[in-house]
Amino acid sequence: MTLSLADKDAIRDLIALYAHAIDRHSWGLMERIFHPDATFAFGPVQGGWRDFVGQATAIIESCIATHHQLGQMIIVPQGPDAAIAETYMTAMHIVPAGYPLTAVFPDRGEEYSAIIAGRYVDQFVRFGEEWRILKRTGIYDWREFRAIGEASLASVPAAARGAHDESDAASGIARYWQAS
Repeated sequence: MTLSLADKDAIRDLIALYAHAIDRHSWGLMERIFHPDATFAFGPVQGGWRDFVGQATAIIESCIATHHQLGQMIIVPQGPDAAIAETYMTAMHIVPAGYPLTAVFPDRGEEYSAIIAGRYVDQFVRFGEEWRILKRTGIYDWREFRAIGEASLASVPAAARGAHDESDAASGIARYWQAS
């Protein structure tokens, strides 16, 4: 049993779209990523995918900045319309003093960097003509909290800064996925 290269590319695109959606706060894209019956379990974030979006919105939007990087990936067929993928990831978060969700990141009284290295283990199913995540299990391989200096983009030209709205240079990606 094998997956076509087109299927593997579609699965890779979906995982990359997830990282884009998280970091750009494009929460509306999650409906394109997760199957309607999908479940999500990663540390304190548990439940259906809609529960996850509500929890992730509170976690991520309370951070100053986030950056999710994806690494190597293994995709294995589980039948003609199902697959499982393991994706290595590193998620970086700039956490402010007074961070409200201490079950996720502690309030250290100052800005700091919270780094999570781990893996996404995703079960995929074909949903109509598209692939969707049916179950996501997040695995922590390590977690680290680092003191940092100033985490500001004030000296970076506005056109070169990431944003969470239409001013971001990649906002067309979100528009494409929402329209297709």
